[in-house]
Amino acid sequence: MNAQPKASHYINGRFVEDEGGQPMEVIYPATGEVIARIHAATPNIVELAVEAARAAQGAWARLKPVERGRILRRASDLLRERNAELARLETLDTGKAIQETLVADPASAADALEFFGGAVASVTGDYVDLGGPFAYTRREALGVCIGIGAWNYPIQGAAWKSAPALAMGNAMVFKPSENTPLSALALAEIYTEAGLPDGLFNVVQGFGEVGAALASHPIVAKVSLTGSVPTGRKVLALAGSHMKQATMELGGKSPLIIFDDADIENAVGGALLANFYSTGQVCSNGTRVFVQDGIRECFLDRLVTRAKAIRIGDPLDPDTQMGPLINAQQHEKVMGYIEIGKAEGATLACGGGVPRLQGLEGGFFVEPTIFTDVVDDMRIAREEIFGPVMSVLAFSTEEEAIERANDTEFGLSAGIFTRDLPRAHRVIAELQAGTCWINHYNLSPAEIPFGGVKQSGIGRENSLAALHHYSQLKTVYVETGNVDSPY
Repeated sequence: MNAQPKASHYINGRFVEDEGGQPMEVIYPATGEVIARIHAATPNIVELAVEAARAAQGAWARLKPVERGRILRRASDLLRERNAELARLETLDTGKAIQETLVADPASAADALEFFGGAVASVTGDYVDLGGPFAYTRREALGVCIGIGAWNYPIQGAAWKSAPALAMGNAMVFKPSENTPLSALALAEIYTEAGLPDGLFNVVQGFGEVGAALASHPIVAKVSLTGSVPTGRKVLALAGSHMKQATMELGGKSPLIIFDDADIENAVGGALLANFYSTGQVCSNGTRVFVQDGIRECFLDRLVTRAKAIRIGDPLDPDTQMGPLINAQQHEKVMGYIEIGKAEGATLACGGGVPRLQGLEGGFFVEPTIFTDVVDDMRIAREEIFGPVMSVLAFSTEEEAIERANDTEFGLSAGIFTRDLPRAHRVIAELQAGTCWINHYNLSPAEIPFGGVKQSGIGRENSLAALHHYSQLKTVYVETGNVDSPY
């Protein structure tokens, strides 16, 4: 199986190689086999990418917003045309089931490019009447922006960061995760084919030191990271020390609250989506599932029955519903948390093992796992696992659910299932989370903001909010009379 790109990096509209960089092997998570070999960026590659972005950005920012948007919309069309091949590439890179990547990866990238390509023309400044004199504001590009992607949604992350940045007149240098370096290169090619001028979207590969070099570069104006909370703290501190703007989309341990009056099948479906989609490797996952006492037994019965029916297997098989974890390190981490859950006294209601699949013995698979009888101070209820491990907790009252749901350093997401809509809005208003769902979970269309509070991040991705995060406000005061000066 081969997914070798033309070269490791994409700079100034073309593929670039520098074999002096640290070798990187790309692993297919379903088998453990090497499917591509590339090199991390050397300091020279970093400089070439940043300089290409700097040189191209000024002329790009001077274009009418609708002209920039037109190119993004062309790129969106190309993403849709090539959805099948890009989805396959994403499955090879991440191990996610092809039935997921066909609908949730290049497709959501295309949605982002389409939305921002159309929305940017509506982003304007304000006019302020000062009784003769007046003032106005301008939304202006920041300059060169850095995007640092995560490995769970590689092409989506590259699009969520680059689309608003480019739409607002910025240039971007994007560093994919070292675990999933391939699809950002495909996106870069598509941008060029769509007519994006050379230098405006560059891709450089590497590990943490490459990200640090980009984030601290004196030309760079902004850093946008998707990653873990510990990584976010480091990158935010580095950006702050250089007075750079930053967007941090980090991790979570989000609550999903199921009230007694919820539709059982919908609530179970929501809990399964909130824990097992993408093999549980989603930052917004609702991994603390609070179930009210009156519905608990019925809910657990249906939850376990449906979880046991999830089909694990070859991610390239259209019938497979759940693929492997990203790599051996993550597999070891998740299995370690399963052992911790057992040792802490939680009840293992489902899963917890490693399936043995013919022909996929080298893959990083784990069964969908459900713990019940979980209490708030257990590690499996407090720490982000980032795998298919659900913790089910019991609760009695609305007030109790709110207090316990908020008892976490994280604040990325939250969800509620109930037929009582006044209660739904009342509880959502009290939950300390940036992205919330009522009677569903984990849907994130490009039209709405996505991001967290507390330790889960700063700023927002998607929606008009992202365009504001990739721009700076200039105020202009205009005098229409004489200057009244005492000097």
